[in-house]
Amino acid sequence: MSTVTITADAVTVRLSAAEKAGALRGDLRVPRSAVRSVEVVEGVPLRAPRGLRTGLAIPGARKLGTWHRSGTREFVDVRGGQAAVRIHLEGQRYDSLLLGVDDPRAVVAVLAPTPSEA
Repeated sequence: MSTVTITADAVTVRLSAAEKAGALRGDLRVPRSAVRSVEVVEGVPLRAPRGLRTGLAIPGARKLGTWHRSGTREFVDVRGGQAAVRIHLEGQRYDSLLLGVDDPRAVVAVLAPTPSEA
C-alpha cells in the first residue's frame, strides 16, 4: 500500500515495488507551493477517474496510474471502499492527484491554503 507523507515543503507518495509496476512510474513528490486546492472526494472514489489510463484498473477494487482527459493528467491511487482526496496542482507534471487516504478531512486541513497563501 502506498504512503502519503506531507511535510512543510512537499507532498510525497511512496509506492511499493508492485505499485510502481502497476502505475508504470516511481515515487511521486510535488512541492507544497504547487498545491492550489484540495478537496474530499465524496461518494465512491473509484468512480472519480475518467478518461484514458496508463496503469492498473481492477473494477471495484483498485485504480493506480495516470489518467488523461481533455488535456489534463491525473495521478490516481485509490482502492475500493477507501476514502480519497483530490489535490489540484499548478506547474507540475500532473494537474491533480487522486489519493486514497485514511482520513481525508485531516489531509484537507493540513494542505488547504491559509487565507494569506490564497
